[in-house]
Amino acid sequence: MIPFKKFQFCLIIFFIFASCSSIPKNTKNSCAIFEERYLWYKHTKASYEKWGAPIHLQLAFVKKESDFNWLAKPPRKKLFKVIPFKRPSSSFGYSQAVVGTWEQYKRETSNKYATRARFKDSVDFIGWYINKTSKILRISKKDAYRQYLAYYKGWGDYKNYKNDKKAIIYAKSVKDLANNYRKQLTVCQKNLNKNKYIIF
Repeated sequence: MIPFKKFQFCLIIFFIFASCSSIPKNTKNSCAIFEERYLWYKHTKASYEKWGAPIHLQLAFVKKESDFNWLAKPPRKKLFKVIPFKRPSSSFGYSQAVVGTWEQYKRETSNKYATRARFKDSVDFIGWYINKTSKILRISKKDAYRQYLAYYKGWGDYKNYKNDKKAIIYAKSVKDLANNYRKQLTVCQKNLNKNKYIIF
């Protein structure tokens, strides 16, 4: 059996982690997100400085992929429309990264303890992915539409995106999200700077 004091410590750590990972109240407003989650701004800023991935684009990817739910997973398929079956992919966490690509990210960045349920690691992953997309497919890091197409389809299948109507619809929505986040950050720049934020 686990000693009571150790159990209490584990319980406290769990609740701290859970509270820090809870979904912000207003995920449609970048200013509201950062006002509620100070560390999240630091993490997105670090990813921007490291990989050149715009902060508003990082937020748009997270919003579209998981709606800021750290435990997000694709819904299970159903047998005979009733019986829960396997999930369509291994996507998980804020970025909805699949296992294979996540392992590649950890290898290439030497971030062996990275987890998909941690916001810091997730936005670093998104920055890494956007940077590689820029190198592999020659897509500007500021091009929200095509960057998301590459994120959704994968580098190898990107060339076939015109045959995927769902991917195109999703990419357009991410472009709109990114534009909104960018405009919001511009409007609230002065207030955020007072809280020691720096907006790019």
